[in-house]
Amino acid sequence: MGVQTALDAVTGAPAIVDAMRLADDLAFEASRDPGLRTVRVLAQAFQGDDELTAIAATHALAGVFDAGAAKLLVRLLSDERAFLREHAAWALASGLPRADAMGALLRLVTDGGFTGMLAQRTLEQWAESNADPLVVGVEGALLGVREPAARARLVETLGLVRDPIATAALVRVATDAAEPEPVRVAAIAALGDRPASPEPLAELERLADGDGLLADVARLALADLARPAPDAATRTARSGITVAQLFLHADIDPALSAAGAGDNGGIATLLVRLGDALAASPDAGIRRVLTLSRGSARQAVVDLDALREDAAGHVYGRIPLLHDPVPSAAAWPLRVPAERAIRRVLRSAGRVDALHLRMADVGTLAAVEAARELGIPVVFSLAPDPHGVIESLDRAGRLTRENFGRTDLAEHFWFRARLVQRVAANAAHTVLFPRPRLEEDLLRLVGVDLTAHAERHTIVPEGVDFATIEGAVAEATGHADGGAPTPAIAELRDLVADLAPERRGLRLVISVGRLHRVKGMAALVEAWAGSGLASRANLLIVGGDLRHPSPDELEQLDRIDACVPPADRAAAGLILAGHRPNGVTARWMAAARVGLPDLAAPGGVYACASMKEEFGLAILEAMATGLFVVAPDGGGPATYVDDGVTGILTATSEPDRLRAALSAALDTAGGEASAGDDSRADLSRATVRAEFTIERMSQALAGVYDGVARAEAELLRRTEAVA
Repeated sequence: MGVQTALDAVTGAPAIVDAMRLADDLAFEASRDPGLRTVRVLAQAFQGDDELTAIAATHALAGVFDAGAAKLLVRLLSDERAFLREHAAWALASGLPRADAMGALLRLVTDGGFTGMLAQRTLEQWAESNADPLVVGVEGALLGVREPAARARLVETLGLVRDPIATAALVRVATDAAEPEPVRVAAIAALGDRPASPEPLAELERLADGDGLLADVARLALADLARPAPDAATRTARSGITVAQLFLHADIDPALSAAGAGDNGGIATLLVRLGDALAASPDAGIRRVLTLSRGSARQAVVDLDALREDAAGHVYGRIPLLHDPVPSAAAWPLRVPAERAIRRVLRSAGRVDALHLRMADVGTLAAVEAARELGIPVVFSLAPDPHGVIESLDRAGRLTRENFGRTDLAEHFWFRARLVQRVAANAAHTVLFPRPRLEEDLLRLVGVDLTAHAERHTIVPEGVDFATIEGAVAEATGHADGGAPTPAIAELRDLVADLAPERRGLRLVISVGRLHRVKGMAALVEAWAGSGLASRANLLIVGGDLRHPSPDELEQLDRIDACVPPADRAAAGLILAGHRPNGVTARWMAAARVGLPDLAAPGGVYACASMKEEFGLAILEAMATGLFVVAPDGGGPATYVDDGVTGILTATSEPDRLRAALSAALDTAGGEASAGDDSRADLSRATVRAEFTIERMSQALAGVYDGVARAEAELLRRTEAVA
């Protein structure tokens, strides 16, 4: 169609997601017609206020093998617009190394953040063929940088140069007691990524004999140098499948003790329950499930010994990020330690038949590279995320062409969308959540045609641990009928009793989830407090680390406090309970439905005010306890909430519609409680029991993993036959 026509298509696209998809056509046309004219056409995009098209043009320039295009990209590294500097740093990775870009890229690495991560990836790509200038550049930059975190980033970049020329400098930093600990950690970790040689090996062994973080990192580096890898005979001889699953942004443990804090949301609960179910099923053919999540270097050292024992069942592996925990949106700069650690755990585990990834985050970015290197097939849970959020914000007028670049600096929409497309395109199998218009949405938003190679796509609903919820319902009902409260119910009684006396006897609206803007907790408080709803029911928010909140949690807490100041919560009827284990929240949901004698009337409801829910595990758990629910009208909930029967689907991003839905839900649940009618609650529970249990989910996924393992074994057999 030509470059000008393709550029016109981007600028004239009716929606942002359409323009992002058309950017691929623009890049293709630009690569077909390199030269001065193409560069001039693309350069137009940087003159106006259309930030979206400017980003598209930046990436199109990367495919133009022309000196003028390369010079323009290098100039963009110094542009006053931060979003263009970021995308130029990313785009340069597609071309040949540029000496005139090295200094600017190293400055971006020094500055850190997501932009620094992209600049570092570009330098890593260039290091394969341009090691000497990069080593000289890093060592020169280190002379003028004293801040420890910035020095650590530069040393980490030096460690990505696999050429032996970088080894001596890394040993020098690793053994220099005058260097700050984060800098030495970066150097020690990098030494495990290189071919073993006498001096680094001796220094690592010496460091490993000590105590503390440096010793733990040295032990991990020594494990990296050992590089255990099963041979082909081992891969084919052992019975049973080994599956790895990853969620990097949680401290996942079998007890789910941190559920609801920070990024420890429903996915953390799901992976524990799913891993247990897969490993416990005698018919699943799963020998071992390996659940990976973040942890300390000391934990990682212990885990490696356990992994090498090759025990069957559900096993946990910690991924040390060598950094204090940060929210997922801020974790992109931890790509390098994440990739090293994921690769280390997968190697130590021996044969891994499939790696299941679920998020467009740094964990997935790191894991796909580790899996590629180790030859492990990837199963990917594909959802239109962030595409759905982009479309929602576009329709609401909050995301426009004119502010897309600046918004993208915080949300990384462009990178995450491209990551989803890349992982989906290379996955051995994709797993899909049920949703209305699934085929249409994925083709329109993501560009994935589910009818092409349909055998590589499987729809798998998420599932809940119904046995745990049955126990929760029994406990809550027993107390409502006059029995003594269990510890979880007693704790809820204490929280409600702390409200003002006039608030006692009202029903409960309960919501469970992370304190994050996407989950809409502050929006729910605003809708409840700004209407007559507050006079009809108390609001119980379960989730978040209230003692040590993350930046995302602080943002939500600040909005909540502006609406209902902390000193007024008791009088207003607002309870912020913080995070609780999954079993406790199930008991509180059940109690919201059946009531707390003398404190909360029966007939409470569950409210989810999320901007989006790809499926909505907490909503399912609420339905499993019999609660009437309010849920988003897009995504997964529309496939299992019978609107007007088991719940109300609404546009949760619109305050008036959210309030109306909550009011109608209270009417319905209150009428049921007054009449003593459990028929609707029984229907909700039966729906979950029949279709959405963790056992059904594990059976479906076991079939997926078995198919992937069989296909990989056949591929290996054919490859060996050809060789």
